[in-house]
Amino acid sequence: MTKQGNKVALITGINGQDGSYLAEFLLEKGYEVWGTIKRNSVAENQTSRLDEIYPQLLGKLQYADLTDLASLISVIQQCQPDEIYNLAAQSHVRISFDQPIYTAQATGIGTLNLLEAIRLTKPNVKMYQASSSEMFGNNIDKDGYQRETTPLAPVSPYGCAKVYSYNICNNYKNSYNLFVSNGILFNHESPRRGTNFVTNKVVKTAVEIKKGLRNELVLGNMQATRDWGHAKDYVKAMWLMLQQDKPGNFVCATGVSHSVQDLVEYTFNKLDLDWNQYVKTDAKYLRPEELKDLKGDSTRLRKLGWTADYTFETMIDEMINYWIEKL
Repeated sequence: MTKQGNKVALITGINGQDGSYLAEFLLEKGYEVWGTIKRNSVAENQTSRLDEIYPQLLGKLQYADLTDLASLISVIQQCQPDEIYNLAAQSHVRISFDQPIYTAQATGIGTLNLLEAIRLTKPNVKMYQASSSEMFGNNIDKDGYQRETTPLAPVSPYGCAKVYSYNICNNYKNSYNLFVSNGILFNHESPRRGTNFVTNKVVKTAVEIKKGLRNELVLGNMQATRDWGHAKDYVKAMWLMLQQDKPGNFVCATGVSHSVQDLVEYTFNKLDLDWNQYVKTDAKYLRPEELKDLKGDSTRLRKLGWTADYTFETMIDEMINYWIEKL
């Protein structure tokens, strides 16, 4: 792996799934890594995903919030980054219906605050923006895929906020000659995924059922299909986008989609369980407007040299093994 000298990277939301994997990846490449975390009243679990690399981040984790421009300016002035990865957001689609205004502020206006902070303090920095497949909504090209040219028509407050972020990034790139690349990432999972996201909810609950700790799994729309990859593969794509001479917008996806029912069947079969005996559906887990199908075409990204190491199956296997050990 090539060392990157003394490059400095700032990761907003470093304590999330993606942030923790990206921090590990950049440290391996020889970066000095800084990160922002949002203050919680309970500090104990905030950095649990960073436990393995915590000593390398001492003094470099800063309290900041995308809704607080001054805090962003302060941390950029302090660490003088070469690259900024904006991964902080209210990132749960279902919860965005419960907290639409906060989602718009954090996930939408928050990106604008970061762009302003960059414009005012470090306009030569390279910025990665975490865009989302949720921006496409139910628009699919004739061949069944979504790609960089697919029209954006989001079906959730989260998706709408991400579209705003995507567009304002393009606007600032063109208006102020900033280096800003949007990574349009499709669903990506891992053992570090929050357990209120469907993949880890299914896997953790199935393992709990296997161990006699639970007796049912309750889900929403079982027929929704998603293009699921591994977060470890996707953080490599983020880095790759910022190593280019020019900024661009890139879809990151596996090109293979599975339904929630596929996910359930695979997981329960692996544990020698009959899913029909344990799985129920409840309307409270349905979205007010459903996103039916997602499948991404990452041809442009693959031309930069990106490849995925994980398949859907090996990713779920890793998650199952994690919960078997953890529980």
